[in-house]
Amino acid sequence: MSELSSLFGFGSVGWGGQLVAGLSMTVRLAVVAFATGMALGMVGAWAKLSRSRALRVTADLYTTFVRGVPEILIVLLLFYGGASALRQLMEAFGHTGPVEINAFIAGFLALGFVNGAYSTEVFRGAILAVPKGQIEAAHAIGMSGPLVFRRVLFPQMMRYALPGLGNLWLIMLKDTALVSVIGLSDLLRAGYIAAGSTRKPFTFYIAVAVLFLVLTVVSMIAFYVIERRVSRGVRRG
Repeated sequence: MSELSSLFGFGSVGWGGQLVAGLSMTVRLAVVAFATGMALGMVGAWAKLSRSRALRVTADLYTTFVRGVPEILIVLLLFYGGASALRQLMEAFGHTGPVEINAFIAGFLALGFVNGAYSTEVFRGAILAVPKGQIEAAHAIGMSGPLVFRRVLFPQMMRYALPGLGNLWLIMLKDTALVSVIGLSDLLRAGYIAAGSTRKPFTFYIAVAVLFLVLTVVSMIAFYVIERRVSRGVRRG
């Protein structure tokens, strides 16, 4: 017990502070990337259901590419490829100094880009699940398009989409570990550094696994409560 307290102590005693900081970074990254993915998913679903063939093809190419390429490759492409493209752009304007991309920005953009492809399909299915008769009735009584979306389509769409979004959030939490390869001080990297410094990889990787499991359980409870709340008054069976 004294050894564990020294390993996971705070301050200069152990690695507890670094693990908590990594946990905070993981949660922040997941939240920002998930919000980015939801925004992209809404746009993608609208494009897939659009009457414009160009928009539908573009959305199909986006979802097909992202779902067919490993997430880690997209992270690396955005971080290293983006830095290279930015450097060439800056050189074109006469800037010859080093150019770097912030690891957090690259991480949440890459994960949000990936999440957006899966969110697109979730939102598309949720929109199609809303009865068309309700939308037609809303238009019939004189509701404008934005009002129909806000009062009729969006609330029901979110109710249908919540189970899928909950799964995507859990996947997002685990995918944040991918950004450790570009140097972001997330939970996994904090555990990696602690394991290397103390030569106790089993201890710290188990601790990281436990923290991820805690995040998962808390997230599952939160989504369960939200689903119960938005489903109040809905007839089942």
